[in-house]
Amino acid sequence: MLNSNDFEEMRDEISKFDEQRDSLIKDSRKVVKLSKQIIYGIHRGENVDRLVSEIKKELSSLKALTKNHPELYYSPTYKMAVQEFVEALAYYHFVKDNKIPTHRELDVDSEGYLLGICDLTGELVRKAIDSVIKGNAEDALKIKDLVFDIYGEFLKFDFRNGILRKKFDGIKYDLKKLEELALNLKLKR
Repeated sequence: MLNSNDFEEMRDEISKFDEQRDSLIKDSRKVVKLSKQIIYGIHRGENVDRLVSEIKKELSSLKALTKNHPELYYSPTYKMAVQEFVEALAYYHFVKDNKIPTHRELDVDSEGYLLGICDLTGELVRKAIDSVIKGNAEDALKIKDLVFDIYGEFLKFDFRNGILRKKFDGIKYDLKKLEELALNLKLKR
């Protein structure tokens, strides 16, 4: 009456999925940690090329893990790893190449890219403030212009996603900080 082989197959399937989910959680933490190390290292003027290579490998592994499992691909754990990856690599390329890579260059989905770019603006504010402290007001003003451009691009979207909408609002506050910084620089001249 009951096919026990069928149940055995389902147990194996569920067990393998649980193992993959556990790997996703563990490996996503690695991406988040590497992201923070990259950003911190850049702020300190360190060479982070090795960390950048490592984070690319880790995200590639995560992508492979989620490829055949939409429930893993759309999980908050994976989305957070992609967001942190984008923030770190966008900041890295901004500092290294004076350029923000596209979502295609980073090989990530639109939502993950946009969330990471939202977080990037906070790091750009820190970079601008550090530039002023080091006597380089010109770099701070360029950063203000970049965040202004990012904000302008985000204004063209009609966000309905709660987290993306909330993070987009954060860009506005980062831009305000940079505008105040620019005004203070202008008034001191």
